[in-house]
Amino acid sequence: MATQSDTIEGFGEVSRRAGIIFRYLLMGATMFGIVTLAILLVYVANDALQPLTADLGWYLVFFVTLVAPATLVGVYLLRTNVPALKLGALVVGILAVTVMFSGGAAILFVDIIPPLVSLSYAVGLVVPFVAVVVMTKYEDQIPFVVRVAATGVIFFLSLFGIPGYYYSIPELVQRLPIIPREWVIITYLLGGAVGVAVGLYFARIRESRRAGVVAFVATLTATGLFAASGFFTGVNPTALAVVTAGAFVPTAAYAGGAALTREHERVGLLFAAVIVFGSLVGAGLVDVLGFAGPQSWVDWQFLTSSHSGSAVNAGLYPAIGGSILLMITVAALSFPIGVGSAVYLEEYAADNVFTRFIDVNISNLAGVPSVVYGLLGLGVFVTYLGQPTGTVLIGGATLALLILPIVIISSREAIRSVPSEMRQASYGMGATRWQTVKNVVLPEAFPGILTGTILALGRAIGETAPLIMIGAPNVLFSLPTELSSKVSAMPLQVYAWSSLFASEDFYTKAVPAGVVVLLAVLLAMNSVAIVLRNKFESES
Repeated sequence: MATQSDTIEGFGEVSRRAGIIFRYLLMGATMFGIVTLAILLVYVANDALQPLTADLGWYLVFFVTLVAPATLVGVYLLRTNVPALKLGALVVGILAVTVMFSGGAAILFVDIIPPLVSLSYAVGLVVPFVAVVVMTKYEDQIPFVVRVAATGVIFFLSLFGIPGYYYSIPELVQRLPIIPREWVIITYLLGGAVGVAVGLYFARIRESRRAGVVAFVATLTATGLFAASGFFTGVNPTALAVVTAGAFVPTAAYAGGAALTREHERVGLLFAAVIVFGSLVGAGLVDVLGFAGPQSWVDWQFLTSSHSGSAVNAGLYPAIGGSILLMITVAALSFPIGVGSAVYLEEYAADNVFTRFIDVNISNLAGVPSVVYGLLGLGVFVTYLGQPTGTVLIGGATLALLILPIVIISSREAIRSVPSEMRQASYGMGATRWQTVKNVVLPEAFPGILTGTILALGRAIGETAPLIMIGAPNVLFSLPTELSSKVSAMPLQVYAWSSLFASEDFYTKAVPAGVVVLLAVLLAMNSVAIVLRNKFESES
């Protein structure tokens, strides 16, 4: 055992003092990086949010209604029941993140994709889904090739029909003589889908089909009531339906399920209730008392307006919508290809020179600078294939190439972490390799695959260089509505404000506000990945 300094043959000098110094040097370097980043973020957030411009009464009201009660409850739970405090904090975090993401979904359904189109394609997908379920039930009697071919044909005919001979189901739905209001469509479409998930959740934890039916009806009713309240509050009813179905109902369902199943921890829901109701009461009181809040540049006008020549009137709305469409395109392209490649390399490919060559190249591609992928997208999609520059499809495809190696590597790691004993047990029961992959490997690896994909999407949403290289416009005054539409993104808009429109006003107002919004989205995506990882690690 080394005291202060011993010498071990073949290993060299072992010094406890050197180890202590090295540990503190590492801690100092870590703290230096964290403090430096924190100072930068505080500086940017101060410019964007301007917290010191609020009235003193505004701070006093929120201290009394929010800060003081939340602190008291939080300290009490920290001393008596830490898991309960974690539950309450998780509920608040779920509400904040789902409100942010459902707000993005509301942009899709209000201004990009008409609700009737969404409904028509949802109905069109019902027929292929039912066909797949029926054929899966009789998979022992129907050959695999026949099932795949029949699924493809039914899917194509249902969604696209035969031009000139046979209308597709979406076309038939859109030709109906009576069409419901948009908020009614979203209530039944999203509210119904979320209601099914919530109903299954409560049916499982209560072990009662009746509980599931009650939860489904409650979800649909709550979505409809919140949407209808928009006519009295002046808020778009369609947007309210989306936010209710995407944020309020799932958060309430999770909190209700925790209250029913986690008796020792459910007191932590008091912490969440104090924060939510304290915020609402405080907002109502400052409005009644007339106290002015911070003169933040991140306000409703900034989030719902397009670009302007003046920093005061500049907004991020088209860029937010563009980023949403880009991420949907990136996920649709990178997820199936990346996961499919990972499954092949881990479960099917032989360990030979060719496979090792692919492994090395995938690892190298993960470290290639993003501007190179922009040049690749420009050369392949624009120059060689002759596609128009700067569209949603080309931008999404280029960013998908950027994160594809990351998705493959993270998916392979998740698949590799599945114990080999589970595979051997499946083979021992007579399952084929495909059945083992489908029923054992992928379900076990899916949490890790999902986490890696979310983190990769977080990188893609903050990239600027690839979009510049493919000719995406820095400034866009309207939302893209098709895959062939020109698209901008949040980092591109911030880049334009800091370069093309460089002035003191833009540097101190629009640029910090754009950075704060982009960072909030990135932190929300990363927090989702962290929560999913911790949840499934604890369960395993």
